[in-house]
Amino acid sequence: MKLSIVIPAYNEEESISIAVKTLYHVLTRNKIEHEIWVTDDNSKDNTAEVLKNLKLEIPTLVYETNYGPNGFGFAIRYGLERYSGDCVAIFMADLSDDPDDLVRYYKMMMETGVDAVFGSRWIKGGRTIDYPFKKKIINRIANNIIKLIIGVDYDDATNAFKLYKRKTIDGVKPFLSPHFNLTIELSLKTIVRGYTYVIIPNSWTNRTFGVSNLKIREMGSRYFFILMYCFLEKYFSKGDFKKKW
Repeated sequence: MKLSIVIPAYNEEESISIAVKTLYHVLTRNKIEHEIWVTDDNSKDNTAEVLKNLKLEIPTLVYETNYGPNGFGFAIRYGLERYSGDCVAIFMADLSDDPDDLVRYYKMMMETGVDAVFGSRWIKGGRTIDYPFKKKIINRIANNIIKLIIGVDYDDATNAFKLYKRKTIDGVKPFLSPHFNLTIELSLKTIVRGYTYVIIPNSWTNRTFGVSNLKIREMGSRYFFILMYCFLEKYFSKGDFKKKW
């Protein structure tokens, strides 16, 4: 089963090379057939030039520039419309996600046959390194609200780092989110539409280079919109979008 990894990148000239090289070496060492798909989200720095040079060294790297519309969600959606694998993971360009966790995700999917593998940084075995305190408080509040409204026992829906089978991605379309709210759209639609999933611990490490593009104050209403959409779909769509078994 071929694994694709979609990486959204905006002004990541300092970190994208390390992320791609580390992913490639870990996946190659584990003999996992893969492609590393990077969406350059119309960066204003030298991200495109770095990717061009990386392509000469990393044979499984595929990259394109998304000239617009731009934004975190649009960059991921660009990759999700073009990847070639049988399953696909979302991975951060700043290497805050751990490639060894991705190997564990992949092996879990192969062993169990589930439609998706979700990571949680907050269950036993999960960990965070240098996680900003204010961000952690907001994260815990937001994820508990999601658990309450949707009625699921999953505490890290806002975690973008997940693995989906191709049929799962196709089954949660059309995508609505242009920004970071895509992270909860993908996971909540997977749940409410009846796809199977497992939850395993994963780790998160704060970025070493660059600046995060997440603007918490701007995202509240966008997360709330997607949360309400998924709530309405779960309880009022009468199964119109349910997985066809």
